[in-house]
Amino acid sequence: MKILSPSAHGVLDYIVSMFFIMAPLLFDLQHPYSTAFYTLGVGYLLVALLTDYPLGWMRVIPFPLHGAMELVSGLVFIALPFIFGFSDTEPAARNLFIGSGIAFVLSWLVTDWKAAHGHSRTGTLLTDAGEMRH
Repeated sequence: MKILSPSAHGVLDYIVSMFFIMAPLLFDLQHPYSTAFYTLGVGYLLVALLTDYPLGWMRVIPFPLHGAMELVSGLVFIALPFIFGFSDTEPAARNLFIGSGIAFVLSWLVTDWKAAHGHSRTGTLLTDAGEMRH
């Protein structure tokens, strides 16, 4: 079921970016996990700003590509604690990575990646409902 429009997904993207940036303070993460979450937060914010959806700023990343990146990121986040061997030694970092990965995959599953979402090349604005405005 695709219940998230591009606009709603954009709101979540900005919330997640801020959560990632605040996670080291909220969960007392130490280096290198704090650095990883600061970097992820800034990187995710840049992706959101560059995505072609209503809350994007420069709109150079097609919305479906954003979705593919999000799905891959989610799967990688789930695997990272096991790949890098901190699944047993750093429970806070492990839980944040796995929880974030699950959230990304769920978000990918419920987002309408094919919805009209941005400006067409003709300058016509397509709304989330598929209506055209000039």
